[in-house]
Amino acid sequence: MKIGICGGTFDPVHVAHLAVAELVREEFALDKVLFIPSGKPPHKDLASVTDPNHRLKMVQCAVSSNPNFEAVSIEVERRGYTYTVDTLKQLQELYPKGTEFYYIIGADVVMDLLKWKSSEEVFALTNFIALMRPGFQDEEFKTRLAYLKKEYGAKITGFEAPLIEISSTLIRDRLKNGKSVKYFITEPVEGYIKENKLYI
Repeated sequence: MKIGICGGTFDPVHVAHLAVAELVREEFALDKVLFIPSGKPPHKDLASVTDPNHRLKMVQCAVSSNPNFEAVSIEVERRGYTYTVDTLKQLQELYPKGTEFYYIIGADVVMDLLKWKSSEEVFALTNFIALMRPGFQDEEFKTRLAYLKKEYGAKITGFEAPLIEISSTLIRDRLKNGKSVKYFITEPVEGYIKENKLYI
């Protein structure tokens, strides 16, 4: 079994997250893509992040129409800071032995992978799919990729994904200013936001 992983704050989850995950799922013949909202991310100012249960519910709303997507609550349920290495260990316990994991990340994240907690253990636990924007030919990125593969045995594959200029920050700002977010997020997510008066 091949399982994709999309992690992040998803504050809120938007259509670019979903579109890219579906492209990767198809390209790499993944059986499923897990969307895992972070519970208490160590790199974020928690005062500015929406309650994790709301973020989880929005992800559940967003993925409900795709049988190949699944919202996973393990980081929201975990106490203390949430680290990828702990999530991967937990997933290995939940899925059959021999399951391959593919962590989907932005190309920019490749530069910071060695700063992740227990990064060498993370490299042993998962493959990485690094999303490159169209025409991305950054020498520093390619050099870093080769370095991580050679020195740490990292399994990282670059994937050229379409550039969809949507961000959670943009959506929050539009909602705060009373502007439309139609087609930026799915209708169920928009309904949940309105019902719970988020981002106003």
